[in-house]
Amino acid sequence: MIALIVLCAVATGLWPASSAQYSSDQCNWKGSGLTHEAHARDVEQVYLRCSQGSLEWLYPTGALVVNLRPNLPPPPSSSSSSSSSSSSSGLLRVCLKPQAESRGSIVYVERGGRLRALLGEEEQARGAVRCFRLGEGALFVEALPHSDIGRRTTTFLYEMVREEEEEEGGRGAEGVLEEGGEHVTAAHCRPCSDEEVLMAVCTSDFAGRGSIHTVDQQQQQQQQGEEDSSGGPWLQVSLTRLYRQKTRIFTSPPGGSARARRSWRGRVRAPPHCPVAHGAADSGGGDYLLTGALRLGEAWLGCAPRYQDFLKMYQEAQASGTNPCSIDTD
Repeated sequence: MIALIVLCAVATGLWPASSAQYSSDQCNWKGSGLTHEAHARDVEQVYLRCSQGSLEWLYPTGALVVNLRPNLPPPPSSSSSSSSSSSSSGLLRVCLKPQAESRGSIVYVERGGRLRALLGEEEQARGAVRCFRLGEGALFVEALPHSDIGRRTTTFLYEMVREEEEEEGGRGAEGVLEEGGEHVTAAHCRPCSDEEVLMAVCTSDFAGRGSIHTVDQQQQQQQQGEEDSSGGPWLQVSLTRLYRQKTRIFTSPPGGSARARRSWRGRVRAPPHCPVAHGAADSGGGDYLLTGALRLGEAWLGCAPRYQDFLKMYQEAQASGTNPCSIDTD
């Protein structure tokens, strides 16, 4: 009810939009309710134009309208017409991952003055991931009333990905897509073509040669709430060669021998029911080429062929001059 009053007030101009100072770029926004002159009456308009980023709202008061305008290329079949533009935005899926103990607000999806709750305060506190389609509307983040000055922070990561048209429909009530569900991760757990593997080495967020030691079920249970239990397991990975990593997913032990300095360890997540992950962990499996992407701050396994299979296709492509990039395979 409070949120509906806020929306009506904004629409009629009775409540002013905030002009408070904040820190923002194309991808991330950070602000504080303490900078507002009229705390309970402020509604801030926020625009984020990247496919992934973060929002951090200290001492939430009033509300935020978060407009997501990603600079993503249109789908191959789209045209320049407005109807195509609307259709393509509907094929974008947005997922939110609250950070540890995020609280102080409720997150809604809003369109035309109608609200649908996406993340309550309790769900945020336990890090539940929620997704929706961009065509459903903007995010409306409403601060909860409070009587003390205790520290509250609403903070979450967001990521936008394009859905394939054939995946549309049959997703459950009100179009809510949950991270870790089969429809989210199925495309990441399938055999990759030679071309996809070779490109993955060049463009993935991480790529290396190594082995999968264990499936860390205990870590999985600690990281996931009951509603996210369909997410994939955590894999303990050791690498003998690190070709690339976007952030410090894998680390090398400090000091030690030259051999120790040529080893890296880290954790990645695998899609549910992924045979390569469980097979490699159960059997010792030998070396793999392990590639993948960062999604909502977590490393997810992508193409992962046996290393010998990768080496053969790499050498053949190298001989024919069709490799998209070169790596040191010695």
